[in-house]
Amino acid sequence: MQKLQHLVDWLYVYCTDFIINLANLFNLSYYEINALFFCLIYPLTSIGLLLTYWIQKRRLRQLR
Repeated sequence: MQKLQHLVDWLYVYCTDFIINLANLFNLSYYEINALFFCLIYPLTSIGLLLTYWIQKRRLRQLR
């Protein structure tokens, strides 16, 4: 259980550091990068993956 907690802590620190470095790279604040990611990029990626799934499912049915 302690290893899992250590992994979660490391992952949190890594992701936070990544967002901070990204904010510095684009001269934006941490909150702006976070909002861009969670309000724009993540939802668009999720919708794109769902569309890809449905398209591939339809193509597979047509091949059968």
